[in-house]
Amino acid sequence: MSSVTDGTQNAVELSISGMTCASCANRIERKLNKLDGVTATVNYATEKAKVTFGPGIEPEALVAEVEKAGYGAALPAPEPAAGEAGEQEEPDGLRPLRQRLITAVVLAVPVIAMAMIPPLQFTHWQWLSLTLAAPVVVYAGWPFHRAAWTNLRHGAATMDTLVSMGTIAALGWSLWALFFGTAGIPGMTHPFSFAIERTDGSGNIYLEAAAGVTAFILAGRYFEARAKRRAGAALRALLELGAKDVAVLRDGVETRIPADRLAVGDRFVVRPGEKIATDGVIEEGSSAVDASMLTGESVPVEVGPGDAVTGATVNAGGRLVVRATRVGADTKLAQMARLVEEAQTGKAKVQRLADRISGVFVPIVIALAVGTLGFWLGTGGGAGAAFTAAVAVLIIACPCALGLATPTALLVGTGRGAQLGILIKGPEALESTRAVDTIVLDKTGTVTEGRMTLAEVHTAEGEDRAEVLRLAGALEGASEHPIAQAVARAAGSEATVSDFANIEGLGVQGVVDGHAVLVGRPRLLAEWSQHLPAELERAFTEAQASGRTAVAVGWDGKARAILVVADAVKPTSAEAIAGLRRLGLTPVLLTGDNEAVAKTVAAEVGIDEVIAEVLPADKVDVVKRLQAEGKVVAMAGDGVNDAAALAQADLGMSMGTGTDAAIEASDLTLVRGDLRVAPDAIRLSRRTLRTIKGNLFWAFAYNVAALPLAAGGLLNPMIAGAAMAFSSVFVVGNSLRLRSFR
Repeated sequence: MSSVTDGTQNAVELSISGMTCASCANRIERKLNKLDGVTATVNYATEKAKVTFGPGIEPEALVAEVEKAGYGAALPAPEPAAGEAGEQEEPDGLRPLRQRLITAVVLAVPVIAMAMIPPLQFTHWQWLSLTLAAPVVVYAGWPFHRAAWTNLRHGAATMDTLVSMGTIAALGWSLWALFFGTAGIPGMTHPFSFAIERTDGSGNIYLEAAAGVTAFILAGRYFEARAKRRAGAALRALLELGAKDVAVLRDGVETRIPADRLAVGDRFVVRPGEKIATDGVIEEGSSAVDASMLTGESVPVEVGPGDAVTGATVNAGGRLVVRATRVGADTKLAQMARLVEEAQTGKAKVQRLADRISGVFVPIVIALAVGTLGFWLGTGGGAGAAFTAAVAVLIIACPCALGLATPTALLVGTGRGAQLGILIKGPEALESTRAVDTIVLDKTGTVTEGRMTLAEVHTAEGEDRAEVLRLAGALEGASEHPIAQAVARAAGSEATVSDFANIEGLGVQGVVDGHAVLVGRPRLLAEWSQHLPAELERAFTEAQASGRTAVAVGWDGKARAILVVADAVKPTSAEAIAGLRRLGLTPVLLTGDNEAVAKTVAAEVGIDEVIAEVLPADKVDVVKRLQAEGKVVAMAGDGVNDAAALAQADLGMSMGTGTDAAIEASDLTLVRGDLRVAPDAIRLSRRTLRTIKGNLFWAFAYNVAALPLAAGGLLNPMIAGAAMAFSSVFVVGNSLRLRSFR
């Protein structure tokens, strides 16, 4: 993405690195907004800063300002050439984090085992513990120490500050106890004792606490980084939808070139089943174009010379020659990509619960540790006892269980969801489900099957239904039109067809088993003097009024039947809508299809509010309007046309049977494409969020309850270790209860 100029104001999107929590984003935002003429919004989730600035400011100055705040910033890279987009699969930030996590886990496990299991404490076990724990705290924990130092320089404290101080204090005290106290004596053990007694701490080491905390919290960071890595994938998925190459006409000869080399005015060929390479106007040929992924319109649109067509839609019928009118960033597909991006960038910044609480908790703990040290020194308790108490305060407050609270519940909840066909993107999605009160449902492919099926057969008096289907199905089987294919699938006829002809815009004719059969608009039959009797005329009118597609069938000089074709409602949709209502959600049907079709579908599944004939850009506006009315909106959809609205909604749910763009833009994916999974997804998300909150409460409760004991110098190191271990076990056990979700 490049910077944009509109005469007076310039705009640029910076990539930000080094942010560890939402407060980092706030700090960068404040720093940039202090510059004259600069307006910036920083999104922690996408790691991007959108900045508008006046003519007197260079983009490089913005980068320098971010770097002064202690973070990294980069100007947009040039657009990659065709075929290069997928080369950098993994952002640089994830690989080093994974290496640190593996190092921490491999080295911390034996340290924790030796400290907690007395039989493993051989003669010099404490020195092996030090050898293993030091790289965990220094190398694996380096991101926490670096962030804590950045925070310190700006007078702020976050979870990183507490993790860094706690682990360094634990390691530092252990080094003092090993080299200057009695902990380094050969044969030293940590007896398993629950006695509360005052100690000078010179024989205690806290290496398992330092190594364990680092490993646990790194795991949480890694899983979070993996989830964030997918933030930009919605745009990539959108752009992937376009045709990769195109048969361009040069001096009457077809030449295949990459689609991104098309220029405005080029003429290109689109064969049946191919994607249209870019926006253009048809010069030769006629066909039906399936635009459902862009417009939500379930019935393919008949097009001919002079009609406009959109890139990435599919040619469902004959050969077309198209003249390109818009290419690259000007196409409808590119505009949709921008819509998705804007909706993502404008999403509310979700601060992690632990960070919000730690904003208050961290400074209190640090003040308490300093106060404890001062109190013991002031009352003549001795330096050893004073430092023991102060370090005990930091260690017991060190958020071991807190680091596990979110990732374990998230892992178990998302794992159980995957078993049930629900993919949850991350904590942001869970936070959104809590308050959702309105669900906007796309029609095509979400509430309905998304493909044409034969819905009704109306026969004239005395006609045999099976014979109608046999003859009509055989003739329609010779056509590529989606409506014809729906009739052919339902009939399953194997009768032979001869003299087949496609009458443009009217229907088809041919000879089936000696009968001259016509299938198409009533006008086609009328041209052969086959007029519809009153009952068929009525059936045709009713089908049209309800927004369905009706075709007439006639043979041997007489109109015989009306076949009604429609995008059928999924058999599970009505049950799903009832389930959503039980959860307190108001369903709204939103579609690009016409109003008659939408109202028929809504009545069938039990939806009262219908918004029809909406363009893709307007879907976003509908979601925004509902949000402006104070509603918390969930959106369920499956097409590219839904991707921007899914990103804008407070909770986006995509059908797994839909397009990649919709799946990537959403917060939840319903793998089976069954709408009944939507109420389950919301229930599971709410329960996972409740579990996370419960975990956070208990993680803090243990720490807060033990702090007075630590400050009073009454905390035996084994009790501190056991309390920390128990709080972690409790949090993991609480999270594992999610496995029983039904």
